[in-house]
Amino acid sequence: MSVVVRRVGPEAAAEVLAVVREAFGDRPPLDPPADALGDDAASIARLLRRRGGLLAEVDGRPVGCVVLDPAPDGLVLRRFGVTPDAQGQGVATALVEAAVEAAAGRSAVRVLAREELPGTVAFWEGNGFVVTGRSSPYVELARWLGTTFDAPDAETMRGLGERLGRTLVAGDLVVLTGELGAGKTTFTQGLGAGLDVRGGVTSPTFVIARVHPALGDGPDLVHVDAYRLGGLDELDDLDLDASLEDSVTVVEWGAGLAEGLAESRLEVVIERSVGDHPGGADEEALDPRRVSLRWVVGQ
Repeated sequence: MSVVVRRVGPEAAAEVLAVVREAFGDRPPLDPPADALGDDAASIARLLRRRGGLLAEVDGRPVGCVVLDPAPDGLVLRRFGVTPDAQGQGVATALVEAAVEAAAGRSAVRVLAREELPGTVAFWEGNGFVVTGRSSPYVELARWLGTTFDAPDAETMRGLGERLGRTLVAGDLVVLTGELGAGKTTFTQGLGAGLDVRGGVTSPTFVIARVHPALGDGPDLVHVDAYRLGGLDELDDLDLDASLEDSVTVVEWGAGLAEGLAESRLEVVIERSVGDHPGGADEEALDPRRVSLRWVVGQ
């Protein structure tokens, strides 16, 4: 059996709802009942509209789902469920792993479990979550994530960008900060590969902005160099052949300028980390970098 997990949005509300009803309907009666039992297609679509969700399939049939809900201190997993016939076959674990990947740049993945379901609490603890609080009948659990990564060479930097690119969705804003030669464009090259967009990503310094159309069904990539921009109003003068709401926008030199482009943003800071690595000239030859990722969620 092969489990395939894919990112979905509001268009998959009916499929997600079907899994939620089957999964939550199979659980023992709880008091108060789970909120999921009151969902309909419209409520699921609203939940999916913010950040989307994940749908697990076996042989093309939906068998598991989770809604991804961004919060200031992490990513909250909601409506996590697996249909009864698919339980015990690795579907839940595959969903957790995909959710952790989708949480790149966030400090933690969080979930609420019911204290009446000790087996569910044990599942989360077995997947690296720890209990952080209790408010009967709920148990709060979190899995802490690393948000700082070492990039000793360009290949690692591109790989980090590529992994991140696979987690981004339309409307996401990435603000890149780092000194000249820090590796901002190298990072963005990997990000473009993860998004699967057309054209080689190069520094946009001389054109200020480039649009890289998606090769598949994903969002376009808008790559902006804000070094010579005087303000957000000048972005309107660029006549970009893409909507920022329908694209992933990466802004180099954007700190203090680009924050108004979206309600939330991913801040990426790239710093030289030579001093943190012993080894003298050999380590310096690697020209290592340290990359810090932080999601800032609008209110």
